[in-house]
Amino acid sequence: MKKRGLITILSVIVVLFLVGWVLSNNKKKNAAATAVVASGNSGAVAVNTEKVGRTDINLDFSSNGTFAPNQDLTLASENAGRVTRLLVDEGSRVSKGQVVARIEADLLNVDVETARATYQNAVRDLERFESSFKTGGVTQQQLDNARLNVRTSKARLDAASIRSGDANVKAPISGIVNKRFVEQGSYVNVGAQLFEIVDVSKLKLKVTANETQVVNLKIGDRVMIKSNVFPNSSFSGRVSFIAPKADASLNFPVEVEVSNGSAGQLKAGMYGTAVFDFPQQSAALTVPRTAFVGSVNSNKVYVLEGNKAKERKVTAGRIFGERVEILDGLTEGETVITSGQINLVDGTEVQPVK
Repeated sequence: MKKRGLITILSVIVVLFLVGWVLSNNKKKNAAATAVVASGNSGAVAVNTEKVGRTDINLDFSSNGTFAPNQDLTLASENAGRVTRLLVDEGSRVSKGQVVARIEADLLNVDVETARATYQNAVRDLERFESSFKTGGVTQQQLDNARLNVRTSKARLDAASIRSGDANVKAPISGIVNKRFVEQGSYVNVGAQLFEIVDVSKLKLKVTANETQVVNLKIGDRVMIKSNVFPNSSFSGRVSFIAPKADASLNFPVEVEVSNGSAGQLKAGMYGTAVFDFPQQSAALTVPRTAFVGSVNSNKVYVLEGNKAKERKVTAGRIFGERVEILDGLTEGETVITSGQINLVDGTEVQPVK
């Protein structure tokens, strides 16, 4: 038993010795490798660099959206009654002011006749009061009340006449009847939906532009419109609206008015692409976005001077994708550091990666 215990103790000692030897050997190898790297770069920070130069600027961009009708209106009943006539159906073209339906007006006509009789009676009473006032038969207050009664009766007659005229339901806009909500003979209440009328003689293509794109747009700009449904055709549009405020995705809604022509090929709800084409821009001094320390808003970059990184304040201009225009602070031909800035301070020794 003693002999077996002794063997176990010796085995443990041997294992511990071997583990210690391996760890020591690895430590020496790592130290050697570190020494090699240190001797190779003399403590300099490895960085990527790029020469500052001028870049051709292309402001053109395209944006996808959907077509919306120029006007989309739901016509509602202004009176309660029975629909006695429907003069248009779904798909019918209507003009502004055209009668499209008629709501039973018998009771409305009775109201008009009653109001007219009341008004005529008030006029006759006023004539009598004016005649009597000249002879002292009525007071000034009685005469004033008679005049007020005439004005009130006339207002009631006008209101009844308007309601009677509203029995003829007229289209408020020109367009196409997209949907009919009632049937002839049905009874409708005030505010009941009768027709949906859409005007597609012009369409609005609703697209978005980001902050670097929207600054180059203005109301009235001409835009080419493409549609996948008509790949061999192009349409002309005009910027009619630019939102003054960005949406939740930090894009700005833009509307392009498109003439649909007499053929009316385009339909509301179709997809379209607005192609914004701008005049050729002169080349601008640019650097990569990655050259900025932190973000573009910092307006700080590192410039390579000899083998050292020198901090430089610059003035950033427009952003074109991954490149940023430099308005001041750099000159063409200088070298900026585009990576590794997190390890740099002003005057740090660096080694550009080839």
